[in-house]
Amino acid sequence: MDPVFEKEIPHFFTPITGYSLLACALQFVVGYIIAQILGKKCSGTDRWVLVWLLYDAIVHITLEGPFVYMSLVGTVATSDSIAAEPWKEYGKADGRWLHSDPTIVALELLTVFLDSLLALVLVYAIIKDKHYRHFIQITLCVCELYGGWMTFCPDWLVGSPNLNTDNWLYLWVYLVFFNGVWVVVPGILLWQSWLSLKLLHNTRQGKKKIQ
Repeated sequence: MDPVFEKEIPHFFTPITGYSLLACALQFVVGYIIAQILGKKCSGTDRWVLVWLLYDAIVHITLEGPFVYMSLVGTVATSDSIAAEPWKEYGKADGRWLHSDPTIVALELLTVFLDSLLALVLVYAIIKDKHYRHFIQITLCVCELYGGWMTFCPDWLVGSPNLNTDNWLYLWVYLVFFNGVWVVVPGILLWQSWLSLKLLHNTRQGKKKIQ
């Protein structure tokens, strides 16, 4: 299958590259500040979980939300909105985002509306120490991991014609790092939920033995 775009060698740190990376950093800073305010009574570990969840929700709403809108009314490639510029830059690494591939748009619809909601509900559950915290946490993590798999697996199965892996910036920063974060962190949170549920089970078993 022919690629949907011409692979190119990037000019490093063009204005849009710098603006896009700065936007990502600012989103993280905003998430960190809000987490410190809302999670002041939480443990240090849970405050970092809150940082991630708030960053996750901010990215889904403010970055991927506009992508969904642009894809429903046209494509990123044909949009002249300033919100399209980061996606035009990312589209140099994965051309499907430029042309609003239906599979990508379908996944992003779930990401923007479902994952964002789950992240915000989980923030509330952690702050208020709700019993459903780990149910929501596991659900969100599975959604994130499934979304990552379905983003790349269809393209891998046909020889990755849309992925530009010829340059380290596109491969290691755009594709591996920015997508890998949504694999590593959900994996860590799943492990946290596993340990918490195991501890709860062992505590209940200990109480039964005492009785």
